Amino acid sequence: MTKRSAEERRRLIADHVVEQGTVTGAELAGLTGVSLMTVHRDLDDLARQGVLRRFRGGASALPSTVFESSLDYRLGVHTAEKNAVAHAAAALVEPGMSVMLDDSTTVLAMAGLLVDLAPLTVVTNARRVLDVFAGCEDIRLIALGGAYSRTHDSFLGMPCVEAVQALSVDLVAVSASALDARSAYHQEQDVVQVKRAMLASAATTVMLMDHTKLARTALHRVGSVSDLDHLVVDDGADPELIGRLRERTRVTVAATR
Repeated sequence: MTKRSAEERRRLIADHVVEQGTVTGAELAGLTGVSLMTVHRDLDDLARQGVLRRFRGGASALPSTVFESSLDYRLGVHTAEKNAVAHAAAALVEPGMSVMLDDSTTVLAMAGLLVDLAPLTVVTNARRVLDVFAGCEDIRLIALGGAYSRTHDSFLGMPCVEAVQALSVDLVAVSASALDARSAYHQEQDVVQVKRAMLASAATTVMLMDHTKLARTALHRVGSVSDLDHLVVDDGADPELIGRLRERTRVTVAATR
């Protein structure tokens, strides 16, 4: 198979494992139409990326109701939805603003759209966001240090939290692993601490979420939906849930192209 179709097959496998909880290699071979040996190679690759847990004869989802896999994996999934959300969120930014961006892939998609809005002050803990703005003369770029996370390709921990708390910005854009009608969630404590600090540091708070993260929960609460100024989702979101969210905050539904 081509590299592209192999990537699509692994995403299908990952989605199926998360949906079912536990699956066998034989089941996945039937689902994908490839050999059991190929399925085992795919599972080994997904396990290395932190997407699932391997066991003899199959695989299982990670303990949380959602998983936070490697950045490289997340960059390749639900790209149309993330790009739609990113475009809608970028419309909230105006030249001259100070903007803080977290290390999520949806916010990374937003970052590329802000280059043309210079002059801006951009604050981030995400290495790849730094790369987006590093060559821009009219962007004042502030990097937040901390303990480097290879999974997220970003800086976390108390040094990062303290750096965030020393700043005050016009707008912050963050994402999370899960969101229901009341709260946003993430399963990693270090990530949650940074996101909470970021949300507390801004005059305007914006959360970006593609619809696959909605109607879910994870271990740690990032914050209440009612504390957000804007929530941006794509049009794959359940209309009933959108209605409930609109009782608590301003919701923008971005059309997926």
